Amino acid sequence: MPASHLSFFCSLRFRVGISKVVMALQRTRSLLLLLLLTLLGLGLVQPSYGQDRMYQRFLRQHVDPEGTGGNDTYCNLMMQRRKMTTRQCKRFNTFVHEDIWNIRSICSTTNIQCKNGKMNCHEGVVKVTDCRETGSSRAPNCRYRASASTRHVVIACEGDPQLPVHFDR
Repeated sequence: MPASHLSFFCSLRFRVGISKVVMALQRTRSLLLLLLLTLLGLGLVQPSYGQDRMYQRFLRQHVDPEGTGGNDTYCNLMMQRRKMTTRQCKRFNTFVHEDIWNIRSICSTTNIQCKNGKMNCHEGVVKVTDCRETGSSRAPNCRYRASASTRHVVIACEGDPQLPVHFDR
């Protein structure tokens, strides 16, 4: 094969190789842009840091979907496990025995007024255990009386999406 033909084929192979690299880079750039937009989109629906902290606190203090509650031993154990007896005995606490999605759905009901006057509370009916401190104990060995029922509760919700952040009553 003459040198001019060899030079032509090498040049052609080089151009084809370059175009494949350029196409691959364009495809990679498109995928990176799509990934970035997806991550930004997910970021827009995530709760803010303060709201997330309040939501996590709400979960720790009030949500026990697997529990059945109902007795003093349950309250004594759960109040200690959920760190509500370390410095002082929390006088009253309610544990909700529902799946978090059921609790979150309460946030989509009509707004009602909270005890503090804000209009970000919502009402629903759930299974609960109310734990009331007996008054004769000291932290960290707090003692509680339990009362289990299915009743109306009021929770405050915030953010977009709306998340429960406070157990009002």
